[in-house]
Amino acid sequence: MIIFAKKLYVSLTCQKTSHNFTKIAFKPLHTNLFNIVLLSFFLTLGSGKLYSQEIKNKKKPLTTVKQTDKPVTNVTDKSTTTVTDTIKLDTVRPKKTFLDGKVKYRAKDYAKIDQKKKLITLYNEAELYYKDVELKSGIIVLNYEKDEVYAGRIKDSAGVLSQYPNFKQGASEVQPDSIRFNFKTKKALIFNSRTEQGEFKIKAAVTKKENDSVYFLKGARFTTAKDIDNPEYYFQTNKVKFIPGKKVITGLTNMVIADVPTPLALPFAYFPMSQEKSVSGIIIPSYNDSNTRGFSLQNMGYYFALSENYDLTVLADYYTNGSYAMRFESAYAKRYKYRGNVNIRFENLINSERGYPDYSKQNIYNIQWSHSRDTKSSPNSSFSASVNMGSSKYFKQSINQANIGSNLNNTLSSSISYSKTFNTIPQARFSLSATHQQNTQTEVITMTLPTLQASVDRVYPFVGKNGVKKGLIKNINLQYNLSGKNNITTTDSLFFKPQMFRDAQIGMQHTIPLSTNFKLFKYFSAQAATNYQETWVTKTINKNYDTDQGKVVDKVVNGFDSFRTYNFTSSLGTTIYGTFNFGSDKRIQSIRHVMRPTISYSYTPSFEKYYDTYAVDASGRLTDQYTRFAGGVYGAPGKENSNIVAFALSNTFEAKVRDRDSTKTEPKKVMLLNNLNLSTNYNFNANGKDILAWQPLLISGGTQLFQNKMNVNFGATLDPYALNSNNDRIDMYNIDNGGSLFRMTNANLTLNYSFSNKGTDKDEKNTQSQRNGGRNDDLFGTNTDLTDSRNSQFANEKDDDKDVISEFFKSKIPWDMTLAYSLTYTNIKRENKISGNSVMVSVNMDITPKWKGGVSTGYDFVQKGVTFTQFRFERDLLSWRMAFNWSPLGTNSNWNFFIGIKSGMLSDIKWNKRSTSNR
Repeated sequence: MIIFAKKLYVSLTCQKTSHNFTKIAFKPLHTNLFNIVLLSFFLTLGSGKLYSQEIKNKKKPLTTVKQTDKPVTNVTDKSTTTVTDTIKLDTVRPKKTFLDGKVKYRAKDYAKIDQKKKLITLYNEAELYYKDVELKSGIIVLNYEKDEVYAGRIKDSAGVLSQYPNFKQGASEVQPDSIRFNFKTKKALIFNSRTEQGEFKIKAAVTKKENDSVYFLKGARFTTAKDIDNPEYYFQTNKVKFIPGKKVITGLTNMVIADVPTPLALPFAYFPMSQEKSVSGIIIPSYNDSNTRGFSLQNMGYYFALSENYDLTVLADYYTNGSYAMRFESAYAKRYKYRGNVNIRFENLINSERGYPDYSKQNIYNIQWSHSRDTKSSPNSSFSASVNMGSSKYFKQSINQANIGSNLNNTLSSSISYSKTFNTIPQARFSLSATHQQNTQTEVITMTLPTLQASVDRVYPFVGKNGVKKGLIKNINLQYNLSGKNNITTTDSLFFKPQMFRDAQIGMQHTIPLSTNFKLFKYFSAQAATNYQETWVTKTINKNYDTDQGKVVDKVVNGFDSFRTYNFTSSLGTTIYGTFNFGSDKRIQSIRHVMRPTISYSYTPSFEKYYDTYAVDASGRLTDQYTRFAGGVYGAPGKENSNIVAFALSNTFEAKVRDRDSTKTEPKKVMLLNNLNLSTNYNFNANGKDILAWQPLLISGGTQLFQNKMNVNFGATLDPYALNSNNDRIDMYNIDNGGSLFRMTNANLTLNYSFSNKGTDKDEKNTQSQRNGGRNDDLFGTNTDLTDSRNSQFANEKDDDKDVISEFFKSKIPWDMTLAYSLTYTNIKRENKISGNSVMVSVNMDITPKWKGGVSTGYDFVQKGVTFTQFRFERDLLSWRMAFNWSPLGTNSNWNFFIGIKSGMLSDIKWNKRSTSNR
């Protein structure tokens, strides 16, 4: 700027100093009092201004301070020219400017700049933003000369300290009582800091921030409790080196529970705190003892965080009598592609000691694999797996599984399948699958390794260009299906041994169905079809009488062979609707009855040409017939022709009921009977001896009651034929033998009722039990995986609701109940008895907001005894969980107690004690 005074002027040049405040350089031409006064005035204007402003009823908008490097120009009344200072430049290198970025600040009460002390003070709801630093506090003081900022609390009108500082730099966030931070060195001194790192919450009396990645803490406590100021437990230490997102290294560390120091202490401790979802680490074992196996270390192992997509857990048990167990568990997933998990368990069980009469040794194993694929990843193909296979006695004898539902289950099943669709014309489909069925009682295993299925979509040869399929001729269609199987039947002891594969049955079947459908007399739907099949096999049998052995022997003949069959089927059906109206003013306004009767006929000719004759004895006079295709994977051709007509009738009953809500004008529909089915058939080839004309009448039905909470299913078998003195069926109707029209041979009734007062249906939560082959409810108790007891025995709850206690006493205690009743009647051979009559019940209840209890039990009225019974209790200890379950009766009696920290990071801090069952 140019100052004119008595033709004397001073050239002033404004420039920024290292503190980003205005510095004025001037060159005097003449010196007098007037010039000095003017210079002082403009110096005051240029160097800064002390101000204080009070903001009422609203926050002051953010003030931005930034560095300006534009050249300053001299202004005259006629022209603008740049003035160059002739003073020699200072050779001392200027300091680096403090504000190398934008500074934004705001305060509710005032923002004050003290030029003399180089301070900026922000008061009440103060906020300061500079680069990656965000600071919020009751009071903030910025010293721009020392490049330091201070933040602390302020007192409210009641004299209570409030508005604690919140310091955030990048991903690190701290809530202390006060903080001092240097922008240049990035060092900080923090008092009573509070921070969260993953599941950990850390509080320290004094924290020194060395740099962006290292903190030193004094008087620190860390915990996974929600309330860091009043935790139910914590680890106390005086020296801590803290690297955010990576690790915590401490000196002498003592565990404190309920503010009471415990004797549990470590001279030093290391806690991994990676930002990754999981990190590799050692799994601490638990101690136990058994009367039959001695002392043990269980569930010791290592967790491998192999990548973001998959991991591996290796666990082991060891008993002093030599028993041991190994488990390998892996979970994998790729977003939008697939997910799954694999569990492999092996146990070498030794009971008692060698030389004692109760000594035994055996190996058991179990393999589980679950895989699912996202349908969006490949719309034209799919792959899935659900595998549960292993030793038949695994769930009965395992030392790490306790679930009666899996124990009582008699079947293990597995399935692996891949399918692909080819978008050709006509469309083609291909699938490859492997299945496994295992009876845990008989230990018989049936497998298909693999099953091949291929098909070509239906072709309508008589449909015109308009594509209309109407009438008998235009609806004629044909299709091609291909099936191939490698069927294996073996036992537990021969599983995956050479004998298993030698007994495999391999075959392939080609099927060409030709069918049509049409309307008959407007109301009837008619269908007609013929089916041609050609079956290929690789093994046949040859029967002959062996004079050396004195009996008929079967000789397996390896080699290709085939047979061809065909059949014919037709059916006629309709739908009949009946409505019974009771009036719109009635509670039940109408009942609708829907009947679907169907009559079908099937004919299969005799394929006696595939049958041969063999001698039954050495004389050769007694002969019998057999087919060399007997025992094949697709069965054998029939010797006798089949000529059967079948009858079926399905019924549904539905009611229209006036709604209780008077605001609704439309009645609501209520299903009275979901289904009521009747079926039988008549064989025209009956011979009156081993083949009777009429088959028993089968009746089945089911419905849902009480707002679909109770499932009711029933069934019965009615036989029209009488019995002789040997209780065998004879070709005489029961009514002609002095009895009723039908003789009830068996009947059954099942009821399942799940309800609760929580407003929602009870969740089916026992998924691991279902995966093991058991039930998905807790009628046989909850599945207990003894390798990990951190999960609750009860229904899953939202974490937000666990610690909410709205009142001291609740008149409405949350509970849920599952009730099952089964009744079976048997009268096949004049037994006329109730063969099964039992009731099972499971009840879970929130005794208090933190206590839960449950019981599963039942009673068998036939055996007159209590069925499986389990009591379970659980206490929510905030960041801890305590659980106890007890099965007091039977061979599966056992108990289990657990107390430990919920957090997965500290899951090894636990105490688990259990008994061994009497298996």
